[in-house]
Amino acid sequence: MTKNDWKDKLVTAEDVLQYIKPGMNIFIGSGMAEPRTLVKCLIESGLSDANDLEVIQLASHSDFISLKDLDYRKYRLKTFFSTWVSSEAVVAGSVDLIPARISQVPRIIKSNRIPIDVAFIQITPPDETGYCSLGVAVDIAREAMERAELVVGEINPDIPFTFGDTIVSISDFNLVIESTEPPAYTKRRPVRKAIDQVAANIAQIIRNGDCISLMAGSLCDAIGRHLVHKRHLGIHTAHFTDGLMDLVKSGAVTNYRKTLYRGKSVASYALGTRKLMQWLDRNPLVEFQSVEQVFDPIKIGSIPNFVVVDEARKVDLLGRMAFSVGKNDITSGPGKAADLFTGADLSRGGRSVIGLPSRNKQGAPNIVVMLRNLRNQFHMRESIDAVVTEYGIANLKWRTIRERAQALIDIAHPDDRQKLVEDAKEKKLLFEDQIFLADSARLYPMEVATEHEMENGLQVRLRPIKPSDEEAMRRFFYRFSKKSVYSRFFFPISTMPHDKMQAYVNIDYRDEMSVVALINEPGQEIIIAEARYARDETSNFGDLGFFVDEKYQGIGMAQYLYGMLRRLAKERGLKGFTAEVLQENKGMIKVFEKGGLPVEALLKEGVYKLRIPFD
Repeated sequence: MTKNDWKDKLVTAEDVLQYIKPGMNIFIGSGMAEPRTLVKCLIESGLSDANDLEVIQLASHSDFISLKDLDYRKYRLKTFFSTWVSSEAVVAGSVDLIPARISQVPRIIKSNRIPIDVAFIQITPPDETGYCSLGVAVDIAREAMERAELVVGEINPDIPFTFGDTIVSISDFNLVIESTEPPAYTKRRPVRKAIDQVAANIAQIIRNGDCISLMAGSLCDAIGRHLVHKRHLGIHTAHFTDGLMDLVKSGAVTNYRKTLYRGKSVASYALGTRKLMQWLDRNPLVEFQSVEQVFDPIKIGSIPNFVVVDEARKVDLLGRMAFSVGKNDITSGPGKAADLFTGADLSRGGRSVIGLPSRNKQGAPNIVVMLRNLRNQFHMRESIDAVVTEYGIANLKWRTIRERAQALIDIAHPDDRQKLVEDAKEKKLLFEDQIFLADSARLYPMEVATEHEMENGLQVRLRPIKPSDEEAMRRFFYRFSKKSVYSRFFFPISTMPHDKMQAYVNIDYRDEMSVVALINEPGQEIIIAEARYARDETSNFGDLGFFVDEKYQGIGMAQYLYGMLRRLAKERGLKGFTAEVLQENKGMIKVFEKGGLPVEALLKEGVYKLRIPFD
């Protein structure tokens, strides 16, 4: 078909309505791909024949379809994803929700289980050869076009011509109209301080070379800003957003280490501002593929180091979560998460991360003992590797229920933790004798957390110790030889049971400070070093102690930890350090000698008693 032949098919939106009969099933695109002129005309027509219609849409974001329009005698919305319009209507009984993994939806359409009579599809203006682009969404448009008896294209010059599985011929359409409505642009949401800190914490989990999937929203935009220093990231995600555009433009994204669609950022939808749409126009760096391709767990699993980051409304101490509902949520949901999380499970080095602020805007806790009476729940707790708030990271993968509960309490709002501990004890999620120091919950120095590359190139994360480190510290202790234990404590210790270890990991951060060094190994974080001081109230000096895994000694670990403790002690008003070191422990003595402070040493019975004043 030549450039102008298609104009023989050109009609008005009102003309299209004469083909609509009672009982028809009408497919319309989702999000920014919604053919808004056709939808508006259909809803506002008032025609008697426009009754008893079923509208099929993957996710309803429309500002034309309102709750009052969703009357089963006139328009019935059938959707696979409870969002924006449909979340409240589902509960009210005005919408039919089909729970399904999103990757299976094309199969459902192909099976004719949900018949489609008419397809309303938004497209770009045809080029010289008569080809158009589906633009900002692929989802299941092709399947709908193949099944529908009437295919109507809404030509919108404001949507970008995108690449991937988006190219369609104008000859595929029975009728076309010209759009009179702009695309449904979305503004960038302001990022709350708590959300930005959640994003900064999540960025610590993402490594160079990871392939990321981020859900649209303020958390996604915030994470992007914290990832600009990363290298060779990949993108394989549901929605391409302004935040991802900025990340690609920063140079952090190359997609070179992906095994699927190498060199391309991949999405099913675009969601964002006019600026994003202009950037996407004929941009070869981004491809749009169907939900069957983007969400297929097997395909995702073939991508190494696939990291999916999603946002939750609430999380309970068992690791179950509830997604947001209503107009503030347009992208998350169980149907998408099930596919993405399963894919991350299958991916070598893959992880699934949930982010949320510790409290909502009304001040209510977002980490609760048990989820109750909440819609949009997601119970694949076995697939959630980490939950992140502004107060830190709770690693859940392969941890016991008790360890999960304690880790989640550690990242709850400080004022909510005591109640969580009490309720968790009552439900037998924690030991009855579990220690809780209310002051330490408020004094935990999050700003101390950092990353560092050791002399041998090893990447380590360093942060203050937490109560949830009990089991990791216990395993750390048992990795040591008797000689190393004696060097640290000066008397033999053969066991470190719960009562001793929980006392060791619960500190006040005011008079006592402990910093642990961690590395990532498959499925878990490993503590490889710990350094601490305890203030002597009489002298205002801190007594030092170090533990470095024998496997990681000699790479500057103790030296770096010593520098961290010195800075923390000075900031907290200590006058200096004291330490006792066995005479034969030459390595530890050298750490103090190289520390840049004068060391007063007294050798007595084979033990150096050191005094290190700051002034």
